Parts: sequence; C-alpha cells; structure tokens
Amino acid sequence: MEMREESNVAPRVDTDLTLNEQQATEPVYETTEIVETVEPAIVEDETEATQTDSAEPVQQRVVYATIDEALEAARRLADMDADSIGRDELASLKQQFYAFRHAEQQAEREAALADGSLEPDAQFQPAPSAAEDEFKSLLETIKEKKAELVARLEAQRRENLAKRNEIIEQLLAMSADADNVNREFPRFRELQQQFKEIGEVPATEATDQWKRYQDAIERFYDQYRINKDLRDYDFRKNLDTKNLLCAEAEALATEDDVVTAFKRLQTLHDTWRDTGPVAKEMREEIWNRFKDASAIVNKRYQAFFEERKAREQHNEDAKTALCERVEAIDVTAATSFKQWDELTAQILGAQEEWRTLGYASRRNNNKLFARFRAACDNFFNAKAEYFRAAKDRQAENLQLKTQLCEQAEALKDSTEWKKTADKLVELQRRWKTIGAVPKKQSDALWARFQQACDYFFEQKKKDLSDSRHAEQAALKAKRDIIAELKAVGDDSTPDDVVALLRDADTRWRQAGHVPFRDKDKIYDEYRAAANDLRERYKLSRNSRSMARFETTLADLGNDQNRISRERERLVRAYEAKKQELMTCENNLGFFTTKSNRGNAMLQELDRRIAAVKEDIETLRNKIAMLDEKMA
Repeated sequence: MEMREESNVAPRVDTDLTLNEQQATEPVYETTEIVETVEPAIVEDETEATQTDSAEPVQQRVVYATIDEALEAARRLADMDADSIGRDELASLKQQFYAFRHAEQQAEREAALADGSLEPDAQFQPAPSAAEDEFKSLLETIKEKKAELVARLEAQRRENLAKRNEIIEQLLAMSADADNVNREFPRFRELQQQFKEIGEVPATEATDQWKRYQDAIERFYDQYRINKDLRDYDFRKNLDTKNLLCAEAEALATEDDVVTAFKRLQTLHDTWRDTGPVAKEMREEIWNRFKDASAIVNKRYQAFFEERKAREQHNEDAKTALCERVEAIDVTAATSFKQWDELTAQILGAQEEWRTLGYASRRNNNKLFARFRAACDNFFNAKAEYFRAAKDRQAENLQLKTQLCEQAEALKDSTEWKKTADKLVELQRRWKTIGAVPKKQSDALWARFQQACDYFFEQKKKDLSDSRHAEQAALKAKRDIIAELKAVGDDSTPDDVVALLRDADTRWRQAGHVPFRDKDKIYDEYRAAANDLRERYKLSRNSRSMARFETTLADLGNDQNRISRERERLVRAYEAKKQELMTCENNLGFFTTKSNRGNAMLQELDRRIAAVKEDIETLRNKIAMLDEKMA
C-alpha cells in the first residue's frame, strides 16, 4: 500500500517553444517561499512543485560563414519536425542571416554612394533579395510547423486531462466502496501507474488536478484504513528511495561539469516528485537533506553563470581591442612587398589570437566576429589589389627591361666607342629608373643586360689600349711640327712660311689623335707657334683670318653645341665658295686673249679664282680644326 504526499507540482514546460508559446502554457506556481537565485532553482518546500528546467542547455552555437550557408541551414530546419527545431538554434540563425543581409545592404549603399547614384542625404532603398524572400518563407513554414505542434500538444494535454480526471473518478469511487477496498487494491496500484504514465496536462489545470489526485489517494489510504503494515512498507520503501536521491544529489556537489550536475538535479527532482511519501515524522528531515544538497548545486550553477558572464565580458573586451587593432592598420602606407608581408604577419597574428579567445556575450559575439572579419577582408582585399597592380607593373617593367637588353645587345659589337658608350650609359641609367620585375626572371634578365654592356666595354678597353700607342706617336709627331715652326729663321720668305703652314696643317690633321689630357695643351702650343709666324711675316688676309679664327676657337672652348653651330656655318660658306669657284671657272671659258681688254679681264678672273681657292682652303682648314676640337 502506497501513500502520496500532497504536492503542488506542475509539469515541465517545453523549452523548444517560442516565448509567446511558453507564456501561453506557463503553469501557475504556488510557493510558500521565494528562493533568491539567478538561475532556476528548486523550491524550498516538499509540498511545492519542483522547478521547471527553463534554462536552455549550454550548446555550442553554429557560426555560418556566408549568407548561403545560413539559408541552407534554414532549409534544413524547415524540413525537420517541429519538435526537433531548437529555439536558440533558430534565433541564432535569424540573427546571423540578417547580420549578413545588413552587411550586403550596407555594401550596396556604399557602392551607390561611390558611383554617385545615391545622394548622401537621400533615403537608400536596397535591392530586393531572393535569399531574404526565401528565408522569410522558410521562417513562415517553421512558424506554421511550431503552431501545429503547439496545437497538437495542447490537444494531447486536453486528452491527458480527461484521462487523468477519469482515473481520479475511479479512485474516488474505489475509496467510497469500503467493503471491497482490499480486493480493489491491485486495481488501485494499476490506476496509480496509469496516472503517472499519462503525459502533461494544460498548465492551468495541472495544480488543481494534482490536488484532487492526492486527495483521492489520501482518501483511499486514510479514510478506509488499509492495512497499516502495507502502508509502513511503502513508507520504508519510499524512504530508501529518497535516501538514495539525497545521496546522489549530495554527490553532484563534486561533479566537475556544473551544467550536467544541474540538469541531473532536475531529473532527481522529477523522481522525488514521483516517489510516494515517507513517515510523517521523517518527512521534514529527509526533505531538508535533499533541499540542502540541491541548494549547493544551485549555487554552483549560479556561480558558473556569473563566472561565464565575467569571462564573456573579458573575451568581448579582448575581441573589441583586436578589431580596433586591425582596423587601425593603414594599408595606404604599404608601398612594398616587404611592408605588406609585415602587415600580413600582424593580421595573421591577430587571427591566431582571436582563435584563442572564447565566446563573448550572445548579444555581441556575432557582431564582433562580423566586425573582425570585415576588417580582415578589407585588408586582404587591399593587399590583393596592390599585388594585382604590382604584377601588372612588373610585367610592364619586364617588357621595358627586355627592350633595354635587346638594345644593349645590338650595340655591344659597335666600334664607335664614345658614341656607343654614351648610349650604353644612358641605357644603364634608364635601367635603374625602371622598377622590379618578377623574381624568377630578375636575375637572368640582369645577367643578360650586364653581359652585353660588359662585352662592349671590354672590347673598348682593349681597343683603347691599342690606340694609346698611336696617340703617343701622334703626340710626338705634333710636337715635332711645333718645333719645326719655332725653328723657322728670319731668312725665310712669306711664301715659304705660307707653304710651311699649309704643310704643317695637313700633317697636323694626318697625325691623328693625341691623349685627351694633352689635347688642349698641344693644340694651344701649335696655334701659338703658327700665330707667331703669321705676325712675324705679316701674312695674307687668310692668314689673319686663321689667326682670328683660332681666337674664336679658343673662345668656344669645349661647348659642343656652339662648336657644332660654328661648323655648320663654315660648311655653308664652304659650299657657297665651291659654287662660286665653279661659276668663275665656267666664265673663264668665255674669254679670249685677242684684245687688251680681254687679257685684263682674264687676269682679274684668274686672281679671283686664286682668291676663292685660297678661301676654300682656309675654310677647309677651319672645318678640320673644328672637327679635331669635336673629336
């Protein structure tokens, strides 16, 4: 025979229902004392209902990388049964999806602002999203499934209420039949078991029904005085069961997993509620023992959540600092691959540090992750853009340097030493102004260019080595000419001096180049010796012209531009004199010597032709002197 304690116990609330659904099915608790605790706690009186486990299980939240992954998860949930769809999973999915959607709309708005299609103060109207429409449709499907589940559960609870009420009526009828109470005891036990096996009833009816059920049980035991030995046996058996429950609750105080311990405690309370009463004198003692053990578990559970909250705040602060650190990186300051590699190392270090941090609060964890990922994406997008541009620049530089190699190779066999050397030096200067090329081609390209330049300068060096002997010979010959001019005595005639100067000019030009360091000095000595002779013998106007020209030549110095212009002027005068000579020689054929007048004109023309020839020779000498100056 079994007795049941009177207890205001309410059935567990389905934690997978929405907030509105839970409010609609929340039971009415009747408690005699308020328990101060943050998380759900057990009641403090055995006659009270065991606390419903309203805390959501601690789960690892699924983080979706893209909006497509979130949409696929919504499709999966929409295909599941309503009772398999967790409220937290659905809420997390909605939060992440609309975070992605918000990011897309923000990107659309920034793009519209960037291309000028949207004014800064204008209202932005995002483009329709097929993904968002499908997501809303899937949510509506899930909502309908949930509504159907609630309706089905409510109908089931109503049916359970009717079944339990029928059992209570049978119990009351059995308790009223005092003559057959002993014979009906097995049936009584069977009805008790059936009552426990029937599922939940509407929350608004649960407490009242439980009271009526306990009343029927008590009336069956107390009013009709069933065998006391059987009642005592039930009390002892229930006491043993509750002692085991107390021992197991006390052992939960050392359980490492606080959440598992709390959930196990809720199961123990369910078992306690279903276990019958104990002897009256033992009821308070056994309940206080179970209550004290439960209080320890509840306090650990509360401390666990407080510690987790502090840990989440620490993680949130650390993640915020990481976001700010990554956002503060100035990608515009990176102008080389090395600088980009250094910044990349900082980003990768920040990402590795992020992985070591735990979750922040539910409210901000996803926002912080989206912020951090956006900052990293912005960096790597900027890096990719820089490397694309750098690759294009390197390809262009490769083409330019290849062209320089081809030009250098085309010049390497030239024997125009000075002209070609200047060109190669210019190519080398241009090479330095061109940026980097792809690394795998850089060394080979540089070796190709350097080989062409080195080959030319080695050939030039070899040739110059041979030419030094010729220059020394030319220097000796020109010094001999100068000595010869200085050795002219006073017994020479002007014609002899003119012939000597012309011969000296011819031999001077034919002597060739002298060493560069002696060029100006030896030429000044030659000019001084020639001028001295012209002054001593008061030579012709052409001689004086040469003297003046030498002065002009000295004034020109080494200015190649002025020398070139002077040469062009003399060449034009030279061509004009040659044309004049041709005209005079043609006219000479028209004259005869049959008259004195004709003889006089012929003599004049001969003098003119001689003068023009002398002018031509003088111009030729001047041009030759300029050529030597430019060499």
